Amino acid sequence: MTIEYLKRGKDQAERAEDDAKTRAVVEATLKEIETRGDTAVRELSEKFDNYSPASFKLSQQDIDDLIAQLSDRELADIKFAQEQVRNFAQAQRDTMLDLEVETLPGVVLGHKNIPVQSVGCYVPGGKFPMVASAHMSVATASVAGVPRIIACTPPFQGKPNAAVIAAMHLGGAHEIYVMGGIQAIGAMALGTETIDPVHMLVGPGNAFVAEAKRQLFGRVGIDLFAGPTETMVIADETVDAEICATDLLGQAEHGYNSPCVMVTNSRKLADDTLGEIGRILKILPTADTASVSWEEYGEVIVCDTYDEMLEVADDIASEHVQVMTDRDDWFLENMTCYGALFLGPRTNVSNGDKVIGTNHTLPTKKAGRYTGGLWVGKFLKTHSYQRVLTDEAATMIGEYGSRLCMLEGFVGHAEQCNVRVRRYGGINVPYGQGAPHREAAE
Repeated sequence: MTIEYLKRGKDQAERAEDDAKTRAVVEATLKEIETRGDTAVRELSEKFDNYSPASFKLSQQDIDDLIAQLSDRELADIKFAQEQVRNFAQAQRDTMLDLEVETLPGVVLGHKNIPVQSVGCYVPGGKFPMVASAHMSVATASVAGVPRIIACTPPFQGKPNAAVIAAMHLGGAHEIYVMGGIQAIGAMALGTETIDPVHMLVGPGNAFVAEAKRQLFGRVGIDLFAGPTETMVIADETVDAEICATDLLGQAEHGYNSPCVMVTNSRKLADDTLGEIGRILKILPTADTASVSWEEYGEVIVCDTYDEMLEVADDIASEHVQVMTDRDDWFLENMTCYGALFLGPRTNVSNGDKVIGTNHTLPTKKAGRYTGGLWVGKFLKTHSYQRVLTDEAATMIGEYGSRLCMLEGFVGHAEQCNVRVRRYGGINVPYGQGAPHREAAE
């Protein structure tokens, strides 16, 4: 096997050091929010966003005034994108059926899909107003039937961003707050004097937001680990360097620590793409950000075979994977670890991020090994139930249960079964013993 790195980013030790610093800041900040509530939230907002309104929660009049700032075209575009997200989320929801089945005569088992009762949706917006993130979290939660949806977004250039607020409102948010970062995550999860805590947190964010969600997991549910964006391009000579470079840098502009990786079996395409990246960075308006991500987190990996490309891609488990090869369906069939796939040169990650309908809140930092992205099912809890309809069924199941409990030494458990055997089967089982063996047919 020959795998050559033409370019590497920061090594794992440096990345781990960055993560450790983030963990310490987040832990201290969450303690402040838990101890001092609204006061701490306001101090943090003043410190990091230079924003201290009379109320962080927007009134209906505030919302109406912000929406009125948008043009008809802007509103129509937001509604179109949101409709695509809602339609796909509803199609997914329609596959999730409640179940009830009689597994044995008189024994009924089932499950119900119940919405999480309150969700906090974080919509990033300090550097770029992430309008699309409101569709992905708020609208999807609405399709799932969540009865209380609150949404937080940081101020953009010192004030609420009208497009983000419109998307939150149209998506179905019941409460909208203009606050960002750790303070928003902490306030939603822990609660303050003016904000009731939620049962679950969802939405992407920077490294501090992602770490705050990680530390709060357990006290509340989270969708997944969705930190700084990641992108991978898997390409062969069926495409050119311009499209590869464009797709890599399109995600690098998100922030200063957005990994972007190219995996190819063409040394020529790799070299040409490196040249194209240099050219584009000279004209890209967001190059001040994208160039840092590319310099510190960009990688170009050249493999000999498609099997090697697949192995490397699955090991990295990138959030977004753009596949442009002569065998895109082969990658779809065989890849197992990723956030979302974008198959063929006609599609791209921006489609998924903004409009096409799949959810853009996706696993990062190798979390694609054990979870997919945010979807309507994340807002639903599947709860089981059981019902025993006949005396015969209660007796038969009770006998098996009694003996299996005694096998484990759980006498009290066994008695739960035995009392049913005595009551519904008329069988004398001595206290603290397993039920006698009888064939179920009897």
